Amino acid sequence: MTQTHPSDRILTLPNLVTLIRLAMVPVFWWVLLGLDEVAWSAALIFVVGWTDWIDGYLARRLNQVSKLGTSLDPVADRLMIASAVVAGLIAGVIPAVIGLGLIAREVFMGGVTLVLVLRGAGMLAVRYWGKVSTFILYGAIPAFYLAAAGVIEAVMAPLAWLTGVVGLALYWFVALQYLGDAGRKLRDVESPRNR
Repeated sequence: MTQTHPSDRILTLPNLVTLIRLAMVPVFWWVLLGLDEVAWSAALIFVVGWTDWIDGYLARRLNQVSKLGTSLDPVADRLMIASAVVAGLIAGVIPAVIGLGLIAREVFMGGVTLVLVLRGAGMLAVRYWGKVSTFILYGAIPAFYLAAAGVIEAVMAPLAWLTGVVGLALYWFVALQYLGDAGRKLRDVESPRNR
């Protein structure tokens, strides 16, 4: 039997994976800024990005989609990407044009989400292309880190720029789609008041 709505369960395998992803964020900061290990920081970003797909797969496969998981999963994504970008800007690993473009997008989406919550419209459903753009960025950001660490720099630097620009453009394109979704949710919430 397939689960049609997220459950109220908290103790699930996918939620455990998501909590591990969240716990890896401070470890990442320590490895990059405390130990000055740029290549190991790249590995952590990659692992957290890869496990993003694992928790979603497990949730669907094991029929363990939960309200907690659907809320925590995007938080884990945003925290890791924001950490990788901000720490990467501090360490001089992420180019400013990419880093500031990503930060601006996160601030924009944070504002959209805040308006929805304050108006009682709930959260936005994750879009497929949003997941794809996040996945691309989870490849681009570690590539910038690896290039900065001198790991196959001749390959990593162009790869980082290519995937970084494509990922950032797609990230903003999806943000505009989310803005449309937010507008529809707000109209749905406000329409009964106007009757």
